[in-house]
Amino acid sequence: MTAVAVDGLTGRSLVTGELFERLTHRVVRDEGYEPPLAVRVVDQALAFLGACAAGDGRPMSPSRLVDPGWHAFVLHTRDYREFCDRVAGRFIDHVPTDDARAGVGEPAVALHRTVDAMRAAGYVVDHDLWFASGRAKCSQCHNGCADDPPPPPAVR
Repeated sequence: MTAVAVDGLTGRSLVTGELFERLTHRVVRDEGYEPPLAVRVVDQALAFLGACAAGDGRPMSPSRLVDPGWHAFVLHTRDYREFCDRVAGRFIDHVPTDDARAGVGEPAVALHRTVDAMRAAGYVVDHDLWFASGRAKCSQCHNGCADDPPPPPAVR
């Protein structure tokens, strides 16, 4: 077996192995993804959330393939709330992109902004999961969302 060096943080490193497995199992069950794909999806959803936590306040959006990983995590509300408190110091809101307040902009721009933020935060980006499917679209929070960063602090 050959060891592969990974240069950067993984989303998986942000949660316990047990929680990662539960989230992966939910994506397999709910989305019908094969387990290897579900592992990649959950890893990238967690890296996305890590980048949201470290972000500059501009909204980011997951891709269509990554979004189910975020949805699976939101369903585990206690774990999600604890994660947000620990990683972001605040709750990372889940906002449907059909809500004009999401303000994520054009899909290609939003995806590039998100991937750039993930890289800037030090996360490994699984390029195929981000650009093979486009930004998630949302209707009543079904497979498409954006984070809702807090407004920047008022300048006095």
